[in-house]
Parts: sequence; structure tokens; C-alpha cells
Amino acid sequence: MLSKRQEELLKLIVEEYIKSVKPVSSKALCDVLDCSSATIRNEMGVLEDFGLLEKTHTSSGRVPSEKGYRYYVDNIMKPKELSGDDMLKLQTVFKNKSLMLSDAITKSMEIISELTNYACVVLGDNSKENKVVKVEAVPISENSLVAIVITDKNHVENKNIVLEENVEVSEIKQTVELINKLIIGTPIDEVSSILEYEVKPIIGQYVRQHEVLYNAFYNAFTDFASDPVVKMSGTKNILMQPEFDDTKKIREIVSKFEDKNFVSSIKEDKNGVNIYIGSESDFDDDVSIIKTHYTLNGEEGTIALIGPKRMEYDKATTLLNYILKNIDK
Repeated sequence: MLSKRQEELLKLIVEEYIKSVKPVSSKALCDVLDCSSATIRNEMGVLEDFGLLEKTHTSSGRVPSEKGYRYYVDNIMKPKELSGDDMLKLQTVFKNKSLMLSDAITKSMEIISELTNYACVVLGDNSKENKVVKVEAVPISENSLVAIVITDKNHVENKNIVLEENVEVSEIKQTVELINKLIIGTPIDEVSSILEYEVKPIIGQYVRQHEVLYNAFYNAFTDFASDPVVKMSGTKNILMQPEFDDTKKIREIVSKFEDKNFVSSIKEDKNGVNIYIGSESDFDDDVSIIKTHYTLNGEEGTIALIGPKRMEYDKATTLLNYILKNIDK
């Protein structure tokens, strides 16, 4: 157990470092703690021995260690009240009756990303839980297109498709019309069977280049069925944090954000807002993840904030708790 003064010292160092991103010196804390610089240095030494602080090689100041952040979160941190402006922005989203609640969650996370400069992730159930409402295709060139699938749960999935040969736009249009007639209302994980047993036997009667188009759409729907629903915002925000000015580190984090299956691994099963600092998650040792599990109309999912270990944990947890409360209303 730390003494009251040691806890206050750790709190000040954590919160000052979060704001300034600079090692905190003993002189900077003398007036706040009403102690001499020597006394504070001694207490800093004790906290360093406990593994809660680290001394940088460029300064005599200290920075919090991963263990220090954990102690702060578990024993010292208090929830931070939302400002009136922040509250109003989020209230506007949840009071917008034209938005489905799932869209309100996504929009509110986009706002939180702007308020915190952290990346936000919304993970939903696998696409197979959705039924197809409409299929569209947008030709990009003679041998590529974007397939768009809209579901009954208002999810919009899209996938770039490269065709094995050049195809006329009219052929693509005819294929999409045929698919729409036969699969509307079908769960996405059953579409492949409908394509194989109902579309494949007759598509040749309507589409000249039927083989290449059938294969393309069959493979796309197979991918749709297995892909998790992942919505991200503010991924560039985290790369603007001072900690990530190293090109190699930026490439590592960018590649992780681009890997949909890797991002989906941050799924949370526990209730409440949970904090994973640095190596406590499998995402990256240099980031922290704050996430929570939610249930919405029988669907389960995860909302998460991803930022540097120097996160405003008090503000981030308050924001996620606000969303949880509004989901439950």
C-alpha cells in the first residue's frame, strides 16, 4: 500500500504526463505538494522501486510505467464529469429519432473519437446474423466492381471484386437483378446455397458471361458471411499522438487497423467498462484499449477506444459509460 502522499504524487505525475507528454520533475510538484524538492525526489525513488514510475535517460523527471498506470486506474482514478458541450453533442445523437439505435452508437463513437483523438471501434455480430435486403454492384472498370450488400439490420457491406476477364456493364446489371429476385430475405450465411442450387442452374439463360460473374458473387457472399461487422473511426488520430512518431511503429499500427480479423479480436465478453493497458491486450504493447460489451435487440457487440498508454482514462471511461446507459434506455 502506498502512503497518502505517495498516491497523490503518483496521481499528479500520471495526470501531468498525460497532458504534457514530458517527464515530470520534482521541482514542478513542490508547490502542489507543499514539500521540498528533496522530499519529492525521495518519494519518486520509492515509487520507482515499486515499479510504478520510470526514469527517462534524457531527464531527471519521471514518467508512469505500465504498472503505474494500472495502479492509478485501479486505486486512484475518479470518473471525470462530461463538459456541457460534450454532453450536448452525445445527447443530440441519442435523441435523434430518425436514427436507429445501432447507427446512434456508431455516430456517438465517431463523436467520442473527435473528443479524445483516439481510435474508436464498434464490433457487431458476424454478418451471418443479417438477412439480405438488397444487392448492388458498381462497375469500376471492365474487370472490377464493388459489390454492396444492404441487410435488414441496416448494415452495409461492400467488397472490391476483380473479375477473371473483362465483362460488359449490362451483364453485371443482369446478374444483380437475378440475384436480387432470388435471395432477398435470405440470411447471409445461406446465400451461398441459394446461389449454388437456384441461381447457378439458370444464370446461363440470362447472362452470357455467367461463369465469371457467378464465381465472383459466390466468393463475395462467402466472405460476407464469415466477416465480422467492424466499424472504425479516428484511426488516424492515434497516429498523431507524440508517442508514435517512429515510422516503423506507425506501419505496425496501421497494418493492425487494416486487418479486419485482427481488429475483431478486441471483442469484449465482460460487462462494464474494462481497461487493458499496454501488454495486457494482444493489440500492441504501446497502446491501451478501453472497451465494453453491449446487447442491443438481441444482438451483442463491443465498443472500444484505442489510444496510447498515456490515455485520459477518467474521461474515456465516462464517455463509454454514457453510451452504455443510453443503449439500456
